[in-house]
Amino acid sequence: MATYTPSTPIQGLGRGGEPPVPPSGGGGDGGGNGGPNYGARLRRARLGLSCAIATVSMIFISLTSAYIVRQGLPTFDGASNTYVHDWGAVQLPWLLLGINTFLLLLSSLTMEGARRDITRQAALAPIKSIPGVSLGNERRFPWLWISAVLGFGFFAGQWMAWGELRRRGFYVDTNPSSSFVYLLTATHAVHLAGGMAALLWSVLAWRSRKPIEARRIMVDITAWYWHFMALLWLYVFALLGFAR
Repeated sequence: MATYTPSTPIQGLGRGGEPPVPPSGGGGDGGGNGGPNYGARLRRARLGLSCAIATVSMIFISLTSAYIVRQGLPTFDGASNTYVHDWGAVQLPWLLLGINTFLLLLSSLTMEGARRDITRQAALAPIKSIPGVSLGNERRFPWLWISAVLGFGFFAGQWMAWGELRRRGFYVDTNPSSSFVYLLTATHAVHLAGGMAALLWSVLAWRSRKPIEARRIMVDITAWYWHFMALLWLYVFALLGFAR
């Protein structure tokens, strides 16, 4: 019987004649040196944030469509057996809403300062880890703390604006227009509360012993979401001001 003899010997067989285990790559969360791949984590976090922003945007697009359609939609009046337009004007506290807008935009600027500050710290972290290298004592500006204070100020201002609406006689069920005012502002406040929770978590993590790259991811995602909330409020503010 003919037999086959390999002309080239197999090199590198493991124990017991088993083939060698291939070297592990740098996929997943592991970096090239076996540590966490924070760059990949940041990209995935930003991708998840993009999906969340798209979802919130669709919610407000739907509310905008309902807001515009309801303005010209007549309602049947049982007393007169006719269709009437019950969309009434709402006397909004524009000065108070303008102050709230300024606070939110200012907090967006301070959040951007926090994002850039921690990005710079993450870039300098490898240099600081070199023995004998010192970059001197850097003074830290409390960007996150200021952002949190401004965020609470915005929430307090919105609560005052709702109170002013009630003092002027406009409640949720006064007319369809006042219902949409409360609905749009409250929906924005609910989504901003999620960003506020992430902001407070970032403040607590700022003084933790977590790696600087892990803290950078938290601040980066929170900052971009906060920027989106500021732009979204400008949109709601303009919608209530011009689409009346």
